[in-house]
Amino acid sequence: MGALRGSGGFSSDDETPVFVISVAAQLAGMHAQTLRQYDRLGLVSPSRTRGGGRRYSARDVTLLREVQRLSQDEGVSLAGIQRILDLENQVLALRARVTELGTELDALKSVFSSGSRVFAAGRAGEVVAVRAGQRPTRSISASQALVVWAPRG
Repeated sequence: MGALRGSGGFSSDDETPVFVISVAAQLAGMHAQTLRQYDRLGLVSPSRTRGGGRRYSARDVTLLREVQRLSQDEGVSLAGIQRILDLENQVLALRARVTELGTELDALKSVFSSGSRVFAAGRAGEVVAVRAGQRPTRSISASQALVVWAPRG
């Protein structure tokens, strides 16, 4: 189920809302009324046209099939399916955050690679790493103060 909500397994074409409800229902192997119910429950949220008509993407159809599988084959309630989907979205958000933090860590490692640690205070009072011998840029802090920490020993 890891590829349900945009975990990288879908191309931009998979995200394009092109199917009307009758075609999406046929592709997913279910009745159009079931798609409407899933939309009302927030399990699958198709795009809307200006007139309010539903448009489903290939990703939506894949998600509909997975919801149906969980419901019919696994016996999971709709509330349980919603919880599963919510948890998957949280996992995806956390993975994205881990990637962001990894990028930040790499940037900080490059600052610290010179062997000395130099810190300054940011606008919100946070500690900001700067290169040795440089002052923080104005975008980091309005202060001209530079704090240098050197361990003793």
